[in-house]
Amino acid sequence: MKAQKIRDLHRDLGYFYLGLIVTFAFSGILMNHREHWHPEKITMESKPVELQLPSESEINEKFAQKTASDLGLEGKVRRHMIRKGTLRIQLENAEIEVDAKTGKGEIVQFIKTPIVSQAMKLHKNTSAWWIYFSDIFGISLIIIAITGTLMVKHGKYTFKRYGWKLAVAGIIFPLIFLLVF
Repeated sequence: MKAQKIRDLHRDLGYFYLGLIVTFAFSGILMNHREHWHPEKITMESKPVELQLPSESEINEKFAQKTASDLGLEGKVRRHMIRKGTLRIQLENAEIEVDAKTGKGEIVQFIKTPIVSQAMKLHKNTSAWWIYFSDIFGISLIIIAITGTLMVKHGKYTFKRYGWKLAVAGIIFPLIFLLVF
């Protein structure tokens, strides 16, 4: 492929996917921290609650749904769990967190954060058309990376003389992270 065609392909794919790359990067950063805070939700109301909890083995889907109903929360329970001594029951627009030993906790009701919530849906979407589009996007990112390595033909910053070292470092770093952490 001629140098100008490589540059044109690199430029055009880069321009076409610029918005998606920024959106994915932004929502990916937010997704990395979703265990510590709820970037896609705005808290509307928080109120204390005290529950009599059965033994951990008796806490199941039926118990979680009944508890949510008894507390006046509408909607289906999305998930429930006990982690680090805290019972967590999550619904679409509310969450119940209760200390498993004391039974004290809170109900937090929220609404979706505009734009942020929709951007985070990109990472969770499993519809067929989105999967195909994401595959095309992934292939395009590979093409952008490869054409980027071919763009500089002369000088000390060519891929062959310089870029391969950074590329190898870019491969090694996540591998070390996966193996060590």
